Amino acid sequence: MTAPPGPQTALTRLVGVRHPVVQTGMGWVAGPRLVSAVANAGALGILGSATMTPDQLRAAVREVKSRTDAPFGVNLRADAGDARERVRIMVDEGVRVASFALAPSKDLMAELKDAGVLVFPSVGARRHAEKVAAWGADAVLVQGGEGGGHTGEVATTVLLPQVVDAVDIPVIAAGGFYDGRGLVAALAYGAAGIAMGTRFLLTAESTVPDAVKARYLAATVRDITVTTRVDGLPHRMLRTDLVTALERSGRVRSLTRAVRHAAAFRRVSGTTWPRLIRDGLAMRHGKELTWSQVLLAANTPMMLKAAMVDGRTDAGVMASGQVAGLIGDLPSCEELVGRVVREAEETLERLGTGMSARAGVVSARPAFEDEAEGR
Repeated sequence: MTAPPGPQTALTRLVGVRHPVVQTGMGWVAGPRLVSAVANAGALGILGSATMTPDQLRAAVREVKSRTDAPFGVNLRADAGDARERVRIMVDEGVRVASFALAPSKDLMAELKDAGVLVFPSVGARRHAEKVAAWGADAVLVQGGEGGGHTGEVATTVLLPQVVDAVDIPVIAAGGFYDGRGLVAALAYGAAGIAMGTRFLLTAESTVPDAVKARYLAATVRDITVTTRVDGLPHRMLRTDLVTALERSGRVRSLTRAVRHAAAFRRVSGTTWPRLIRDGLAMRHGKELTWSQVLLAANTPMMLKAAMVDGRTDAGVMASGQVAGLIGDLPSCEELVGRVVREAEETLERLGTGMSARAGVVSARPAFEDEAEGR
C-alpha cells in the first residue's frame, strides 16, 4: 500500500516527490532496480554512476525511466575526467537531479542548471555549503561523521545546524538516519529532508548479495569502524578480517594490492592509466598522500565491487554508516518509506503537535513550513 503524503517541505516541492527522503547514490549498489523502487515509493532515488561507463549510465537512466514516471537523480564525481560527458547524458535523458560527491565547478553547475537539472552537491563542512550555495546550488546534502563511505569527523547533530544557519537553500541531512524519528529530528534542526544510504542498501530491492546483507544485519555498532588504509582517506565501513589486514600490512604489500586492483578497475571501466591516476590524485582532497595511497584511492571501486557485486566479504570492503548496528530487517522500499513517514507522524503526535494521522507537517505545523521555506 502506498503511503499517504508525508511531511511536505522545500525538498518535496522542489523535486516533486511525495516524501522528504533521499536514497544516496552508492556505487555498485544504487542501480536501476533500487532507484526505481525508491522513486515509486515516493522518495528520491539516485543512481550511483561513478562505477558505470558513460554507455552504462545512459542505459541505466533509460531503464529507470522504463520502470517509473517519478523524478530521480544521478550521482556524479565532479572530478572525473569524463564528468562533462556524463552531464550531457543526463541532460539528453531528462534526469531531474544531479548530485555530486564533491563540489562541481561553477561552469558544470551552470550547464546543468541552464538545462533545468537541479544540482545537489554533498558537503561535509559549513564553508563548502556556503561555497556551493553562492555558486547556485539548488540544495545541499550534508553528511555527518556517522555516515558510511568517505566521511568527516563532525557529527551530524553538530554539522547540520551549522549549515542550516549558513545557507538559504534546502538542506538534506545525511549520516545516522534510518527511521521516522530521525526525519523529525532533521526537520526540527531546519533540514528539508533526510538522505539514507545503508538503510536503503538493506532493502529487498537492493542487489547486494544476500550473504553480504547478512553481514550488515549481524553487525553491532561496535563492528563499524573508520580507517584510512583502504584509500588514504577516512572511510567508514564494517570491520572485517580484510580491514584488519590492511591496517597491519606494510607499504610494499599495500602498493602491490593497489596496483592489482587498479588494473582490474581499469579493465572494467574502460578507462586509461593516465585518467585513473588523475582521478586518484583528485580524490586526495588536497591531502598529502603517498603514491600507494593515490593508487588505492583510484582502485577503491574494485574493493567495493568485490563485496557489493561479487559477494566476496573476504576480498572486499563494505562501506557502512553506523546505523547498520541498529538495522535488523530487509523491507521493500515501499514498506521502508511508508514506515518512515508513519513513524514521523507518530513521533510528532507524541510530541504534542496535534498533527492528525493524515496531515503533513505543512498544514499541521506552520513552524515547519516557515523553517523549510528558509532553507
